[in-house]
Amino acid sequence: MIISVTTFTLPKAITLDEAKAIFKTTAPKYRDVPGLAKKHYVLSEDGRTAGGIYLWNSRKDAEALYTPAWRDFVKQKYGTEPSITYFDSPLVVDNIAGKIVIDE
Repeated sequence: MIISVTTFTLPKAITLDEAKAIFKTTAPKYRDVPGLAKKHYVLSEDGRTAGGIYLWNSRKDAEALYTPAWRDFVKQKYGTEPSITYFDSPLVVDNIAGKIVIDE
């Protein structure tokens, strides 16, 4: 499994309620994306940095999403360029589902 962390510095700080309203408009876009297990939207405490933490089946799946069109979408929506960092995720503790998932 792979985790990607996308972040972008916002032109001006937003509140948590503003972030939720914005995120609700983009969340449906991530339903049924091939290879995407989960996406967590994030906002820094100061409201200046937003982004997402994604759990993917593979890096290939992740890279298939982060196209120039996706980058343009983020830039138009949030007014800034996104940055993407990848991490290997060999094991996930999922307390909601009550299981531990090991990447085989």
